[in-house]
Amino acid sequence: MGTREQILEAVRTSKREFVQLPEIPNFEGAPQDLSKFESALKRLAGVVVHNPPKDFDQFLRETFPAAKTICSTAPEVQGNLRVDDIGEWSNASKIDVTIVRSPLGVAETGSVLLSEEELLVNTIGFLAHDIVILLDPNDIVPDIHVAYRHPHFRDKAYAVLMSGPSGSADIGGKTVHPAQGVMTLTVIYWPPNNHN
Repeated sequence: MGTREQILEAVRTSKREFVQLPEIPNFEGAPQDLSKFESALKRLAGVVVHNPPKDFDQFLRETFPAAKTICSTAPEVQGNLRVDDIGEWSNASKIDVTIVRSPLGVAETGSVLLSEEELLVNTIGFLAHDIVILLDPNDIVPDIHVAYRHPHFRDKAYAVLMSGPSGSADIGGKTVHPAQGVMTLTVIYWPPNNHN
């Protein structure tokens, strides 16, 4: 019997005992802290709006004056491009502003959770020029340990924590925002039942 066969036979006959994975302790520390979320997002060039705008169309015109194509998957806001009309995933690069609702924010990192459930077409969150995230402030958790318990990380094929617009850093640590992809990220505190 050659070496290859010996190795394969050893693998076949090896009987390893099942070992239970250790329980992950609850690392949850401080309670929800909106100021921590806001400062973390600001460090990454993100913007927080504390209340839903009274006139959302006017808010869009003032915040994104050059925007022509607006795509929204959030039920509270209408865009002028339906996700169903995008066709090829690469067509999302024609979107000026994407509006989407996030089910979770993370105070520690200033991140928001997005999955295929919220985006419908994943590229609308990354090929658009600007992204506006609607977030219930009650859905902000203190840290990543709590965030990873969200069911999206088990149930969805795609889930990402997005922290600010695109950025790039050189060898000296100088970070430039924006770099490529999404140029601005705006989070609006907007509970889901608050339709303005």
